[in-house]
Parts: sequence; structure tokens; C-alpha cells
Amino acid sequence: GFHLSGTVTDPATPSSPELVCSVSVSFDRCKITAVTCTCGNKDIFYCAHVVALSLYRVRKPEQVKLHLPISETLFQMSRDQLQKFVQYLISVHHTEVLPTAQKLADEILSQNSEINQVHGTGAPDPTAGASVDDENCWHLDEEQVQEQVKLFLSQGGYHGSGKQLNLLFSKVREMLKMRDSNGARMLTLITEQFMADPRLALWRQQGTTMTDKYRQLWDELGGALWMCIVLNPHCKPEQKSSWLRQLRRWNSVDVCPWEDGNHVNELPNLTHSLPQGAHGNQASKMRPHRTVFTRAIEACDLHWQDRHLQHIIASDLYANYCYHDNQEGSLFDSRGWPLWHEHVPTACARVDALRSHGYPREALRLAIAVVNTLRRQQQRQLEHFRRHKKELLHKGHTSITNMEGWVGHPLDPIGTLFSTLTESGRAGEEGSNTCLDLSDCSSVVSRADLQRMPVQRLLGDGESYMALAVETALIGLGQQRVMPDGLYAQEKVCRNEEQLLAKLQEVELDDSLVKIFRKQAVFLLEAGPYSGLGEIVHRESVPMHTFARYLFTSLLPHDAELAYKIALRAMRLPVLESTASSGDLSRPHHIVSVVPNRYPRWFTLSHIESQQCELASTMLTAAKGDSRRLETVLESIQKNIHSSSHIFKLAQDAFKIATLMDSLPDITLLKVSLELGLQVMRITLSTLNWRRREMVRWLVTCATEVGVYALDSIMQSWFTLFTPTEATSIVATTVMSNSTIVRLHLDCHQQENLASSARTLALQCAMKDPQNCALSALTLCEKDHIAFETAYQIVLDAAATGMSYTQLFTIARYMEHRGYPMRAYKLATLAMAHLNLSYNQDTHPAINDVLWACALSHSLGKNELAAVIPLVVKSVKCATVLSDILRRCTLTTPGMVSALHSRRNSGKLMSLDKAPLRQLLDATIGAYINTTHSRLTHISPRHYSEFIEFLGKARETFMMAHDGHIQFTQFIDNLKQIYKGKKKLMMLVRERFG
Repeated sequence: GFHLSGTVTDPATPSSPELVCSVSVSFDRCKITAVTCTCGNKDIFYCAHVVALSLYRVRKPEQVKLHLPISETLFQMSRDQLQKFVQYLISVHHTEVLPTAQKLADEILSQNSEINQVHGTGAPDPTAGASVDDENCWHLDEEQVQEQVKLFLSQGGYHGSGKQLNLLFSKVREMLKMRDSNGARMLTLITEQFMADPRLALWRQQGTTMTDKYRQLWDELGGALWMCIVLNPHCKPEQKSSWLRQLRRWNSVDVCPWEDGNHVNELPNLTHSLPQGAHGNQASKMRPHRTVFTRAIEACDLHWQDRHLQHIIASDLYANYCYHDNQEGSLFDSRGWPLWHEHVPTACARVDALRSHGYPREALRLAIAVVNTLRRQQQRQLEHFRRHKKELLHKGHTSITNMEGWVGHPLDPIGTLFSTLTESGRAGEEGSNTCLDLSDCSSVVSRADLQRMPVQRLLGDGESYMALAVETALIGLGQQRVMPDGLYAQEKVCRNEEQLLAKLQEVELDDSLVKIFRKQAVFLLEAGPYSGLGEIVHRESVPMHTFARYLFTSLLPHDAELAYKIALRAMRLPVLESTASSGDLSRPHHIVSVVPNRYPRWFTLSHIESQQCELASTMLTAAKGDSRRLETVLESIQKNIHSSSHIFKLAQDAFKIATLMDSLPDITLLKVSLELGLQVMRITLSTLNWRRREMVRWLVTCATEVGVYALDSIMQSWFTLFTPTEATSIVATTVMSNSTIVRLHLDCHQQENLASSARTLALQCAMKDPQNCALSALTLCEKDHIAFETAYQIVLDAAATGMSYTQLFTIARYMEHRGYPMRAYKLATLAMAHLNLSYNQDTHPAINDVLWACALSHSLGKNELAAVIPLVVKSVKCATVLSDILRRCTLTTPGMVSALHSRRNSGKLMSLDKAPLRQLLDATIGAYINTTHSRLTHISPRHYSEFIEFLGKARETFMMAHDGHIQFTQFIDNLKQIYKGKKKLMMLVRERFG
């Protein structure tokens, strides 16, 4: 039949009542062409009720009543029956049908109506099926597709919308695999919604880039899926023309995303073959920006009519064992197996298209031909380099062999080949029910033979699909290729490399795979400019650290020597070398050259450096216990790693590995750790690094583990490693601590030698930076009289010029604490000479030091106090500070310290009428007078009460002089006269002071 209708009952649940749905399904030539259901669910896919009715018809056909087409049934009715039928139909569905029925009745009764003129006596019958010439395709609710995509895009990556869109893309691939023509329709609808996304215009307007996940969706949409559509091997020319018009229309829209993430891409055209001509890159500079659709547009020019290509795809046995042409573009290899020479990503796009359109066996045949071409090309490159090795190495530099790398490419050619080969087992088991008939290939092999042939014939002796897949991945990952421009393109290189390596790590290595690893490793080391691990690479080629780490760990158990050769060669990072070669401008025929001397914008440099660090760490771990290997790895790290933080991490890693709890320390690895730590110290000595103190402390810990000679060594050469402050406050202090002595199990003689080195270091640091190191030097030299005296002399020499009063006061207090009051006094007087306290600095942090210095002088005796007071008078202009000093000096007898050693002290208080206190008293009174005038210049009413209190303190000081009362009265009278304009203030003065 052509029409199926029925009712489907949804049983009741605790949360919803029973639901009865009326379902109608139209189908034509094994395809469901239209569906309706009263459930009201809106979705891209059929609702459960449509599926249930369809399955019921498939599983229980005998229970579904068949009817003739409705036109046949009507033909058998009499006039009365027809009238009865129509009236009952209208009665049952009167609200829906009555308007239409009335309209049709009017038109049928009218002789000139369109119905009577066009159809004559006939009428359409939807139950009779479509005409054989009519188009038939699966039902697709276009409106729902558009609504769903618009909804997912509007969510901006939240609520799993990215995952939902990827599921839609998977649905498109599923449709293509089933040869469902709706695949292209659905992708068109999705693309229209993507192009209508308002964020595109916003990002272009703001000059910002789209998010990474959104960018990946565009890659899948514009790159992979549309490439598969236009490379459909059985599409009609008019279909391809229609798609090309669509793609060009989208491509011309201003907001259409660029292929490389908003950076100009100068890559060869898709249809170019592998060898690039000498001027292959010139025309690209004149081309407009490449969009995500450019490759699909270019792919519209590709066809499947090449006879050699048709033979490859059609037969497992296509070969030519008599073919011995070994030229560049030969059609068969030395075994007589077919090759396919085409731009590699384009050839792999063909493979992906065959897989996507449900031709797994044909895809496998072409994939193997492409892989054999890559292997042969690799061998020819090795031979070419060996012939010209001396000439190329003599130049000392090279050019990029590939402007367009296969790993990170928009079409993911290596990933496509890998997936095709690894999935071939399943495809072989399932088989392909249909063969791709591109043309008459029966001259090669019959259709019947094709059905009987085992796919395994595609492999050589001892080969497997997994081995081919692994070798293909190794070839792609080891290719020397230029680092692309733009953040997105560079991140894509890293991401694609990690994806391939993740797939490789799932493969268990057997003897045959190890053999392939060895073969590829040797090629990588010996293939010169064709390999990312050749002897010389261009400074802008993609680094091999991540790939080499995988190779290293894979080869290590089987061939350690080769593993280390690979890893050590990969350690380099030429882009950071200031002396890196600039490139070859001669444009030899086998190399695509690039413009030299342009420092690249390597947006992923930090990630690359961390991968370089990981590679080094892996080698250090593996080399534990092997001093020769450790030395080689250390040299490589010191030569190639330029980041202090990464070298420090490696030093820490080596230290951890060397001092594992379950084994004795590995002294060679400890020395490596120390060497790396010393390198970090030298690098960061003259640059700012927020982790510097941590690094210094760690180095001392590491040197302690190595032994006493290492500690002595870093102290001997401290000036190349540490600042004077670090050397004294961290290094020498830690070395002389009890914990270090206990850790090293030192005897008395060793302790003294180490302490002597620390004291020497401290004195050298004090000479170089007395301001910051003098106190530490004095502390470190306390137990050695000569050294202590030397340190003290350094302080005295530096006091006049290089040290501040704060530093001198600090050292002076230390001297007093250590029992050297006269030295403390000496340093305090030197500090006073540098000090200057103005009248309003009554909260200055140095006040306590001044009071302490005066108290120290007072305690030493009258002479010392007499010597320090002129310095105080000269340095301190603050009245409250001076009055505080004056009061303290009059409360006790001077010389309490010297009184213990001398009987000459009379025990009398000092007179304010005689020197030195008379001088201090006069200075204090003068300071009060000056401060008063200064404060009155800019005084506001809210400060009046505070000012009166200040005058009260001034009167107390005035009264200490024998004529103080007279002086103060004159002072107040003077104020009243000068500031009589400040009436309110002067009234307050009169109230308080008369």
C-alpha cells in the first residue's frame, strides 16, 4: 500500500492520563514520505507513535486490514451510497471538513471552475500512490530542523547545545551512509541557520574570534561534511551544480567564517598534487581570504572519472607486476601495487567521502593506495636527501618542506586514513552489500569476483591494517611542517596531534609494530628537511616534543639507544634560538620556501615549552642510574630549554626521583638536579621572578642532599648565583643552622670549615651591599672575633655614605643587645646625622629611635649626652619630640651605666641652665614658637581646642627655664597682637592664658 493509518495508545502513568493518538503515514518505494500524528510533539525525528505504527505494520502485516485505493471503492458505490458516504464524512469531521466540502461543492457545480476545466472527470487519490516519475524521498520536517538548530545556537554552547549539534552532524553522516538524499537537505538547513547566527556579525564587528567549540562545529560543517556531500561519487551533475551555487552564495557573505580563524591563509589549491612548483606560492598572495566553504567549492571541480582511480576503487586485485617505471608520478610501486598521486588532504577527503556514503571497501582500497604512495614518497625523499646530504648540511640551514601540514589540517587527512584502516576489520566482517559502479570496470575484474574476494588481498605479507594505520600516523606526525598563523590554527595543530597520539596509545605494540616504529624512527633521524626530526630544521617548523615523548616511551623497552636519539634530537626549539638559521631563499625544486627572518607569532609557545619540559622530565626519569645518559640529557636541557620556571620544574623532578623514599639517593641524578638549579639561579639572578626566594631555598636544600662540598661550592661562587641579600639571609643562614649540621652529620672540623665559608660569604656581601647585608653579616660572624670586627668596620665605613638612618639605628640596637653600648652609641650618632624631622612630623617612625639614642647617651654619661644633644637639635625640629627628650633627661642622673664602673659620678641631676641641656631647652622653646606660627597660618575653627592644648604643653616647657614665665607671657602677648583678626581663637587664648 501507499498509506497507513491507525490509532496508538499511550498507557496512563502516575503523572499523565492515557493518550490516544491518530497517526497517518504515507510511503512510496520503501520510503516514508509523510507523517502526521495528533500527539503534537515537535522534533526533527519521528515521534514514538509513528514508529510504533510502522513497526506494527512490519511485524504483524496480517493484522493490518488492506483496502483498495479510495477511488476504486467510490467507483463501486451507487449515487445514494456516495451521498450517504459524503454526508457521514462531513458529520464526523464537520468542524474541519465542512468549509472545504462547501467550497468543493460550489466549484463542482460551476461549469467554468478550475476543477472542472483542469481535471475533467478525474480527481486525485492520495491512497493510490505517487507516479513512477515523481521524486520520492524520506520525510523530513524542515521547519523543525531549522527551529532546533536555531535553538541550539542561541544557547551559545550552554546546556549541552554543542553536543546536540554534533549529534545532528552525526545524523547527517548516518543519512549519507544510508544513501538518504535528505542528508544534503538537512545539512543545507543546518548551514542556513549557522549563517544566520547573529553572533557572526557581532564578532566580526568587534574584531573578536569565535569560541573554540563553536569554531570546531564550523570546521565539521563547512570542511568535512560539505566536502563529503560534493564528493558523493554517485551524485548527478545538476545536484553538484546546485550545491556549488549554494556554497558560493554562503562563501560570498561578509560574515562567513575564515578557514584559519581570521588569519590570511596562503595554502595551495586543493587540486594541486604533492610536488609544488617553484612559483606555487605566488598566486596565493593575490587570492581573497579562504572561508570554511572554500575547500568544498574547490572540491566541486574534482571527479571520479580517472581510469586508474576507478580501477583502484573497483578491485582488490588491481595490480601490475610487470610495471617497473620508478619515476616521480608512477602509477604502481616496486611490488606492482597501485599508487594514487594527489594532494594528500584531497585524496583523503575522497576516502572520507567513500566511507561516509556507505562504500567502506572502496574507501579502504583507496586509503591503502594513498598510504602506499606516502611510503614510497618517504623512501624517495630519504634517497634524495642521502644523495644531497653534504651539500644541504654544508649550508647549515634548511627550508620548510611543507607549508601545509597534514596534522592539524582542516580535512584531518591522517585521522581519516587511521580511522579507515583501523575500522576495516569491522567493515570487512559486515561487508558492503553494494559495489560502487563508477564506470565500466569489468575489464579489470567482474562484479561476481568482487563479491567473492577477501579484502585481505590488499595487504602484503605480514602486514595488518593496524600496522598500516600506525605507520601512517607516524609518517604524518613526523612530517616537518610550518607552524601556521593564528591562535586557532596553532591550537588545532596541538589538539590534532594529541588526538592521534591518544589513538596510538590504545594500540598494544607487538613485534611487527615495534619493527615499524624502528623503521620510522630511523627515517625521522636521517631524512633531513623532510622530517621534523632531521639534523637541521627551519626555525618556524612545528616542534616534535609531544610526538617524540610518545616514541621515546614506546621504543625504550625495545631499543633504548634509538629512543634516546629520537628524544634528544626533538628537544630543540629553534624559534627561541637567537642564532637560528634564517632559511634558504634558493627555492630548490623539492622544497617550498618561506620568507626568512620573521619572528613568528607563536600563540601556543607556552604549551610547546611545557611539552618540551615533559619530554626532558620523561628522559630524566628513564635515565635514573645511568650516569652517561643523565649527563647527555642534562646537556640537552641546558642547551635547549630557555624558561627558568621549566628548568626549575625539571630540577625539582630530578630531585624527587633521586630521593625516593624506597631507595638510596641517586647521587648522579642529585647532581643533575643541582646543576639545573644552579642554571636557574644564573638565569633569574638579574631578572624579576616571583618564585625567586622559593628557588634559592630549594637550591640550598638540594645542595645539602648532595653533600657538604656542594654547599661550600655554592658559597664560594655566590656572586654568580645570588644577590648579596639572598646569600646572607637565606644561603649562609640556612647553612649555619642546626638542622643542616644534623642532616649532614658533620664533625667539629667540618662544621668550622663550613662556618668559615659562610662568614667569608657574609663579609663579601656586606662589602658589596652594606645597607641590606651588614646586620646579617654581624649576626653570622658573632662567634668569630676577627670576622665580627671586620663586619663592624664595614658598617662604619658605609655609614657616612651608603646607609640610611633606619639601617644604622637597627644595627645600633643590635649592638646594644649584644653588649656593645659604646658601639651602639657610635652608630646611633652616625644615624642621627642622616635624620631630619620637621615640626609637624610628630608621628614619624624614627621618633622611637631618637628617644632610644638619647636614652642610651644619657645612660652612658654626661659627655656622651653632651655630644648627642647638638645632633638632636640639628636633626629634630618637632617641638613635642624635643620636649619629650628634655623631660627624660631631667628625670634621672646621667651615666647610670658608667656609674657601675666609676666613682666619679656625683649622682646629681643635670642643670637646665648649663650645657648641654640649656641648648636643648632653648631649641625646644624655639621649636614651640615656630610650630605655633606655622599652625596659625592655616588653622580652622575645628582645630582651635587642639591648638589651646598645644599651647598648654608649650607653657610647661617654657616654665622649665628660670625666666620662662616672662618669656611665655611675652609670647602670648605677641600672638594676640599678630593674630588679633582671629577673634574667637584669641578669646580662647585669653580665657586660658590671661
